[in-house]
Amino acid sequence: MFRFMSAAAAAVILATPAFARVLSYPESFHTQMMQTNGTNLYVRVGGHGPAVVLLHGFGDTGDMWAPLAAVLVKDHTVIVPDLRGMGLSDHPDTGYTKKNQAVDIIGVMDALKVQKADLVTHDIGNMVGYALAAQYPSRITRWAAIDAPLPGIGDWDNIIRSPLLWHFNFRGPDEERLVQGRERIYLDRFWNELSADPKGIDEETRQHYAALYARPHAMHDAFEQFGAFSQDAVDNKALLAKGGKIAMPVLAVGAEKSFGAGMADELRFVAGNVAVGIVPNSGHWIMEENPPATIKLVTEFLSK
Repeated sequence: MFRFMSAAAAAVILATPAFARVLSYPESFHTQMMQTNGTNLYVRVGGHGPAVVLLHGFGDTGDMWAPLAAVLVKDHTVIVPDLRGMGLSDHPDTGYTKKNQAVDIIGVMDALKVQKADLVTHDIGNMVGYALAAQYPSRITRWAAIDAPLPGIGDWDNIIRSPLLWHFNFRGPDEERLVQGRERIYLDRFWNELSADPKGIDEETRQHYAALYARPHAMHDAFEQFGAFSQDAVDNKALLAKGGKIAMPVLAVGAEKSFGAGMADELRFVAGNVAVGIVPNSGHWIMEENPPATIKLVTEFLSK
């Protein structure tokens, strides 16, 4: 599966337009700290209409979704949290399994009196998204999952053998000391190696997220997200065995220079109604590398 990423890292990619820039959310959005499941999440909310929840992953925060949110807010209630221990959310010591973080998100929906929502996720957000859809299938109407596998599902055991994924097991006190004060260097590795062209992720974007990940406890808690993968694999297998494949429509979006169409192959292990989308001229960082194509795929799916 990660042969796509290996090719992207090694190939010389023709220059593409530099889309990446951290945009502000429209003025119609408000932000608040919301109590949920024993912690507090930083949540952006805007608009009216059918609800959609947007979940980010590692190397980003909910800020990544601003261009998509600006489009969706015209006819949706858009809900964008920072995940537990990430961005501007609180940093609890525990609770980083994706099954537990799904409860965080349900708590946000409950507090906002949102009974049902569409779901759009990327990277680790996919993992929280599956746990959310599998545990609360009546609450999620459709799911667009973008460019990351699910622990314990499908080809996971082979995927995690990729040399590109050494960071899955990079954590601990000494590792944190190595990264402290060097967060930008650490994050540059991800943006450079997992993109189609590192130039597509500009200096402003890199500085923005490096500052957020340099906040107290931020990198420790990011490592905790990865440290929970073993339990996530156990949980996902149990969720699938108990509930079977989820029935809601799913859009499996792969970046052309990353998972590509293989994203759908992974999601078909857990979902029975899977459509395929490809973000062209992009590596893993779809909202930084090709937001117009990503927005088009997601909005067309949500409008069906």
